[in-house]
Parts: sequence; structure tokens; C-alpha cells
Amino acid sequence: MKDTIRNAIYEKYITPTRAERPDYIGVEIELPVVNLSGKPVDEAVSISVAERFTEHFGFVPEGHDSAGSLTSAKDTATGDILSFDCCYSNLELSFGKAVSLFEVRDRFEKYIRFLNAEFAKHNYTLTGMGVNPHADINHNKPIQNERYRMLYHYLHSYPQHTKEVDIRFHERPDFGTFTSASQVQLDVRYDELTDVINVFGLLEPYKALLFANSYLPDYPEFLCVRNMLWEHSMQGYNPHNVGMFAQKISSVDELVDYIGTQSIYCTMRDGRYVDFTPVAIDEYFSKDRIDGEYFDGESYRKISFSPESSDIDHLRTFKFEDLTFRGTIEYRSSCCQPLSEAMTVAAFHTGLKEKLPELKELIENDRVIYSHGFSALELQKLLSKRRLPDFLDQSAVENQLTNILDLASAGLRKRRLGEEILLDPLYERAERHTNPAKEMLDGISAGHTIRNYIEQYAAI
Repeated sequence: MKDTIRNAIYEKYITPTRAERPDYIGVEIELPVVNLSGKPVDEAVSISVAERFTEHFGFVPEGHDSAGSLTSAKDTATGDILSFDCCYSNLELSFGKAVSLFEVRDRFEKYIRFLNAEFAKHNYTLTGMGVNPHADINHNKPIQNERYRMLYHYLHSYPQHTKEVDIRFHERPDFGTFTSASQVQLDVRYDELTDVINVFGLLEPYKALLFANSYLPDYPEFLCVRNMLWEHSMQGYNPHNVGMFAQKISSVDELVDYIGTQSIYCTMRDGRYVDFTPVAIDEYFSKDRIDGEYFDGESYRKISFSPESSDIDHLRTFKFEDLTFRGTIEYRSSCCQPLSEAMTVAAFHTGLKEKLPELKELIENDRVIYSHGFSALELQKLLSKRRLPDFLDQSAVENQLTNILDLASAGLRKRRLGEEILLDPLYERAERHTNPAKEMLDGISAGHTIRNYIEQYAAI
């Protein structure tokens, strides 16, 4: 049985990395919808704007909620998708495979101009923050479809599991409705697979310094609270499903073994999502029966079912460096950025991927943050907070950030598309020892309003 599971994992995740293919970039940006009147987002407004967008750009409707309202639409020519992520106050723009970051930026800005012109008619806006600034105002209810209804129910089941795992659950299981990410997928080759995971993992603490943009008053010590919300929820029931790899991955076989320790928490039966207490892949397929719950249209019912080989398709993980079935690594830890700087995340990762050997040498020999007895996992958490550890030399951190950015810039210049200019805002952040969340909080302390930053981060 174990060999069969390993073969299935290998075929799904590793085999695609062996395929010869061009290098593409995939960009996904989630954006908070904000009602500037200070009232909750009216889902009817979000839906109507999405419908006008779909008609204006000739997108084809694809997804609908249980009431028939639009949840997603796709441009068949570009592969671009407009959708709502978890709820109607979190809009996502996903872009089809691209060669140039500029082609993504141009379409992104074209879409944002239209969307925000439409939202402005209702005194709404999309803005560039990793936590919706009205997280405590909005209804934060899931879209009523199979996927998001199940996810909301699953995340709210944490009180039943507090004694099962060594995890301190937070009390915001609705976090999926108000957190927004900027994600990039880059093709990865088989012979670079472990290096990419290990090296970019070591880079995560520095990324927290550059890209933090998710502040939630419930947890005021964090500049980047998104990752904590994922890790201390039911998504983190099995820590191998979320965050960083706590160990160095030394071989592809070890990576396959690691995936075998990740957990499934949902699948589908008869067209309905079933959720259940997470079970590691290795254990899941050795069980005769799994006990779960599903929504029958009116209430949740218990169900007992037998595992099927296709259930592996429902393995959903949220690693910072997440290997996908497409032969890509999805970089998931960065917050949505101010919209004028939306391409910084993709530019940063794209450039560094081109300079992987140099980045490996730089980061594996780092003594700026990796000389104080803390692991990458511990440092990422420490550097996500408002107050940096006293043991860090700010000047040395700035110099190292600049070294990392110089590598990213060199990687982009290697592509000969002029994309290195997209890194300019990051150089400024490194020099000023700031990031969007810190900039906002410092401004609010100086007397500026949150509305000022909602509008500033909405500008393109």
C-alpha cells in the first residue's frame, strides 16, 4: 500500500517537473473590497460589479453560488480569471500563463481601473492590503457554494479538536473571508526542486521584512498576521500542511515522503463536499472507513465512506513554497501589496529564480540573521512582528536585503525585458527599514486615518 501511495504522489507532483516546457509566470492577487461608508460590504454590490466586468471584458461566466449569482468568470483568450475568494468582500484576479511581468501588470491595471470606477459608484473600492481594513465591520460569511461552505464549516470546527493537537487555536476562524494574498507560480525543474524549496525557505524571514502588509487589531504585535492565522487554525492541525518546511529536504524521495505525511481533510462524494478530522495521506489510504460530515442543503449530516484513490486530488496544502501538480512552485507567503506595487512579489521571485545558485550561496552563508541560534521557522515568526529582535543589527539587515534585491535585479536583467524596474519599491523599503504595514501604522500613529491608507494603497 505504501509503495502505491508513493507512486501516486510521485506521478502527481514530481513527474510534471521532469517535462520539458517553457518558463511561464502565473500571478494571483487577492484584493479586499472595502465599503468606504464604514458599513459592511453588500454582496449584491460586489456581484453587480463582477457582472459588469464580465460583460465589459467578454469573460465567460464559470462559477455560481447556490442562488445563481456569479462567483467566477474567465477570459478564454488569455486564461485570466476574475473570482471571489471565500466571500464577496475578497476579489481575486488570476492571470493566465505569461512570459513577461509587464503583460500581467498591464492587464492588472486595466482591470483595476475598470473595477474601481464601478465600485466608486457605490462608494466602494478595491485596495492593496493583506487584511481587509474592515475585517471587524464586514459580515465575513462564506460564498454559498459547496467549496466555501465546507471550508467555513471545517475552520469553525476547531473547538472540537483543542485536546487532540499541540496547537493554540486563534479565535478568528473566519480569517479566510478577510485575508488577501499575492501569489506567484513559477515552473520548477526536477534537478532544482529541493534547492528551490530549501533556499527560498531560508529567505522567508527576509520576505517578512519586505512584504508585511496584514495588520489585524486582534493581534497587534503582527505586521504580517496572515501566516499566523493559517498556522493556528484547522489548516495547521497538521503542521506539515502549512508554513515552512521545518527541515531541510535533502532529496526528491524525502520530499515525496514528506508529502505522504501531509493530511487530507476533505473530499467529494456524490457531488457534495465532505470534511473530516485531518488524516495523513499514509494513514488515510490504509483505513477502511472515514467518518465525516456533509451539508445536505439544510443541515450537516454524518457520513461514513471508504477512501478512493482519486481522493488524493483533494490534498490541499498551504506551504510557503508549495509544489503543485502543474510542475510549479507556488510562493504563498506574501500579502497583497499596495496596488501600484502589485508586481513586486512576482518580480522578486522571478528574478531570484534566475539566480538560484548565487542565492543559495548568499543565504546558506548568511550570518546577519542566522548566527543567533534561531531557525528559519523561528525567525520568520519573529520578523513578522512590529518589534524586531534586539539581536538584529539594522544596518546589516538593510545591507543583506539590498544584496538579495541586487540578485533579483540581476536575474530580471538576464531576462532582458526591463522588468528590474519593478523592484524599485523594494529597494526603498529596505533603505527605509519599512514595509506597507509598518508604513500604515506609523502614519496612523502620526495622526493619519485608516481611510487615507485605504485610498493610498488603492491607487495605481
